[in-house]
This record gives sequence, structure tokens and C-alpha cells, in this order.
Amino acid sequence: MRSTKRAAAAALLTVSALAVAGCAAGGGSSSGGDAASCEPAGEDVTLTFTSWIPGIEDAVAMWNEENPDIQVEVQTGPSGNAGTYQNFFNQLEAGNAPDLGQIEYDALPNFRVQDGLVDLGACEDVLAAEDQFLDWTWGQVTLGTEDEVYGIPQDQGPMALFYRSDLFEQNGIEVPTTWEEYREAAVKVREAGGYITNFSDSDINQFAGFVWQAGGQWFENDGDAWTVNLTGEESTTVADYWQDLIENDLVSTYPAWTDEWNNAYNSGEVWTWNSAVWGANSILSGAPDTSGNWSVALAPQWNAGEEKAGNWGGSSIAVFNGTEHLYEAAKFALWLNTSEEALTSLNETAQIYPATTAGLELPVLKEGVEFYGGQPIYDVFAEAATQVDPNFTWGPTMTQTYGDVSDGFKAAAQGNGTLLEALEEGQAATISTLEAQSIPVAE
Repeated sequence: MRSTKRAAAAALLTVSALAVAGCAAGGGSSSGGDAASCEPAGEDVTLTFTSWIPGIEDAVAMWNEENPDIQVEVQTGPSGNAGTYQNFFNQLEAGNAPDLGQIEYDALPNFRVQDGLVDLGACEDVLAAEDQFLDWTWGQVTLGTEDEVYGIPQDQGPMALFYRSDLFEQNGIEVPTTWEEYREAAVKVREAGGYITNFSDSDINQFAGFVWQAGGQWFENDGDAWTVNLTGEESTTVADYWQDLIENDLVSTYPAWTDEWNNAYNSGEVWTWNSAVWGANSILSGAPDTSGNWSVALAPQWNAGEEKAGNWGGSSIAVFNGTEHLYEAAKFALWLNTSEEALTSLNETAQIYPATTAGLELPVLKEGVEFYGGQPIYDVFAEAATQVDPNFTWGPTMTQTYGDVSDGFKAAAQGNGTLLEALEEGQAATISTLEAQSIPVAE
């Protein structure tokens, strides 16, 4: 494996931990890890697939037309944490989960802990496909193992800096290349009557992306137990940095994804957004009056001259325990996430940014974007994608962790407590959650 190995989540789980987790396997013939379990059915097959990606039906229709012997029935629903993940867990417990499902990278360990996923490493074609994916995206689905694969990477969220190039130019402010320069620019932007950015008290995964870029690590596993460290040196640096901006009124604190938030960007009150590649569409739809005034640059660095990027988001297509058609499911998942026709379709309908190296060179991603002044913005994200550290590990209860930290972030944004205190409280709550589920925690 080319990817730098991370600690294996699967190795630590005892039989009792899986039982407590409450999502027993569905008992399908393909739930094992031996190569013999990944064999063609020898007859026509219909697969079920659940996703929340807009327009994914178009790509599935292409597959169905080309593969009459392997038909896919797609069902769409809300995003993972908005309901689909809970549906998956309920279906796994009832033994009627779909064959395939969309699962974000940070949620994969949770499904693995609850024994809900099939090891796709049983399929030779899956293992052979590793070289097609960026190292760090492949590392997200192997969970640190040598030859186990728990999903096919679909997309990614390398982070960069969206900025109002017109406002920076009009006010004689240089586009910052370091976080120190970003803070200096924040002062100048505030003097000009705006805010350099909006600090989101609910997008904890954005904050995790900042920590990722800084080289921090929230979770580690030595094969026996989890170490939880939301307050390490890098996390503390990031927390103190944003705490300073909040306390000095250098950032706005509107609730993310609201009309207030959109208006702040549409009116020119907020000048930048440190976000992932998918943020390009969020600005386009939320701030239509600013068309042509935005540009994209690589993210500010903690140390001048470094070339590091964080990641926010990204998902995989996983196969659920209980499927009777591992071979066919794996074949479809590979096609969906590696073929040019599927990747082009997903980008055109949902701005999906591919996890494959070849996908970054799609013709559709080389074009200038009118909203961004004609800049070929995806070239910036292609560069950022190569700067993401492959070693960042997600914990097995990230939804709970996000919720616990978010409570403290909301208070800190209003001047009650600090971001670091929120991380400390989130760490304690995460450890309690792991222990309650009989998941071993390092002393």
C-alpha cells in the first residue's frame, strides 16, 4: 500500500464491544473477508443503493443502460447526519440494509465499530484500484489496515481561501498567505467596515480541517485502544487563534447556512471564507449579487513557505453487511467513482470533486468559472488536494463529538467561555461515550 498507514480501528474491537454497539451483521454470504466471497453471482442482479447526492440518478441511469445484468435501484434521502445514517443503523439492526450506501469519511469508523460494513479488500479489483486514488483519500477508507477496504472514495474537500478580490484590491489589502497575515488583514478589513470571515460555531468539521492542516491529530489507535486528544498543541494553537479573532470583533458569528449568513456574503460584509472545494457552489448560490468578484487562493499557512492543506468533507460508497452481491456491488462502486463519464456527470449535477488523480484532470474541471471572474478555480483545489496529510484519523463517534464541541463553540462565540474549553469538554464527553459503548480507551 502506498498510503501511510494509520492505526487500525478494526483491530481493537472485541466481540463484546461489537455486541454493545448494537448493529449486528445481517448475515449475508459476503460479510467475510476471504477472496472466495467476492465472486460473480452468475445471474442477473439488482442492487439497492442509498445516497443524498443531487442528480446521482443520472449517473446510475448510465450504469443501468450499459449493464443490463447488474441493475441498480437508487434511493435518495437527507444528508448523512440529517437522517440517512440513523436509517442505515436501523436497517442494519433489522437485517434489511441496502447493498450500498453513501458514508462520509468521518462516519466510516462508526459504521465499522458497529460491524456494519463489508471488507471490499476481498475483491481483487478493489485492491488493484488503489493507485487511482489520492493517497490520503485511500487512507480514509482503509482505516489503517494493510489489505482491508471499507468503502470506495468518491469525493474530497481540500480547503482553500475564497476571497472578494475586488474588495481586497479596492482597499489595498494583500491577499494573505499565512495565518499571521490573515489576522493583519482582518484588522484592515474591519477598519474598512467589514469582517474578514464568519466564524461558524456549528461547523466543527471545518475547525477539524484547520487542525488537520496544522498537523494535529484528534484520535489515534494502537490496535488495542483509542487515544482521544482534542486539546493537543496544534488544536490549542488553532483554538487560541480563532478565539483572538472572536474576542477582538474581527470575525462575524452568524449561524452558518442561514439567510443571515448568505446576506453577509451577498452584501459584502464578509470578505473571505476558508472552505472546501464544494464551497464554490455555496457562495454562488448564497451570494448571487457578487458574481465575478470572487477568487480562490491556496489556504494561509501556519509557517511561511509551507505547503499544507486541510480537508473538510468527502465521502465514500460502502457496501453493507448482509449484501449477497459483494462482487457486483464493488464493481458498481468502482465504476461510479473512477469512470470519466460518471465523474463528469456527478460534477455537473452536484459539483462533486473526485477522489481520483485522473478525476482532477477532467476537462470540466479545467474550465474558467464565470462567477469567479473566469478563474479556473479547480486548479487551485487540485494543488491543495496534494497537500493534505494522509495521517489524520477520525474517531468512532464523530457525530457525538461534533455535537459536544458545538455546544461549547456556540457559547464561546457569544463571549461565554472559550473555544479551548469547548474542546476540553468535548474530549471528556467523547471519552465517556466511547466507554459507554465498551470501546477501549487508552489510559
